[in-house]
Amino acid sequence: MLKSVGRFLYIMIQTPYPKACTLPNELIPVLKDRGLSFANEEKAINYLTNIGYFRLSSYLRPLYNDPKSAHIFKVDATFEKAMSMYRFDRKLRILLFNEIEKIEVAIRSAMSNTVSSELGNIFWMTDQSNFSNQRFFDETLNIITSELGKTKEEFILHFKRTYSNTYPPAWMIAEILPLGVICKIYQNLKKESLKKKIARQFGLNVPVMSSWILVLGNLRNYCGHHSRIWNREIAITPSDPRNPIYKWIDITKTDNRRLYCRISIIKYFLCSISPENTFKAKLIDLFSKYPTIDKAAMGFPQDWESEPLWDIYPQKQNVKY
Repeated sequence: MLKSVGRFLYIMIQTPYPKACTLPNELIPVLKDRGLSFANEEKAINYLTNIGYFRLSSYLRPLYNDPKSAHIFKVDATFEKAMSMYRFDRKLRILLFNEIEKIEVAIRSAMSNTVSSELGNIFWMTDQSNFSNQRFFDETLNIITSELGKTKEEFILHFKRTYSNTYPPAWMIAEILPLGVICKIYQNLKKESLKKKIARQFGLNVPVMSSWILVLGNLRNYCGHHSRIWNREIAITPSDPRNPIYKWIDITKTDNRRLYCRISIIKYFLCSISPENTFKAKLIDLFSKYPTIDKAAMGFPQDWESEPLWDIYPQKQNVKY
């Protein structure tokens, strides 16, 4: 395949995928040859059969010596360590998914209630006059129409059977849309005052609110699709809040592409939604059960527990937006 970049030409050579299927029992001697130890090979074959080597390979990778491409394991590398990382990651996804659900529900409610009340129009979500960008509105309306056509939610089916309106009110539509679409609807609202009022409910300004909804929607998708998250470097980076109503983390101590920044965003939202939340205690409890997990790979600074955001009852600051 011939590619052109500026004045330069280069050839990108593509070849057929060379690897064949290797069965779990065939993988054991390969991994042993690379230096991986097994406490129980029979159990390992069972895990490889039911989880799959491709998924588990992401948890074996941290156990390789550098360069990783050489596929030589560290001296103390064991299959059981990889499984410990896998189990930790799974439980972390469940924890974060449950906390994001609380935030997602609160955002949907804030959106539908605030805008419906302020505009005096319960059908505002499908009214183009309320949005600034026609193309974005058309895209979201197509998604709304598609979701309404395929949903089996009884409240939508009841609405269709009972009423003549083309679209249901905003609070019904908000319940069936992905969080990413809710974010686009928020960003496309014509009245800046509406966006500010919604953002203030969560102690944020508009740009950060938009950024953080998008970031949490992305993390929710990772969790919902059972993707590895604990040591992942994520391309979508959240905005750093200026003058937040709750004290924020010291961003110089972490990498905002890592998970800690997103976990802190969850905590920040929970300060408004559920002030007496036990999110910190849940994290500490999970870490205590997996003491060998490298929290630094998640972006956690050593003193993360002492950051003001993680106080039991974070104090509000006097902030004007």
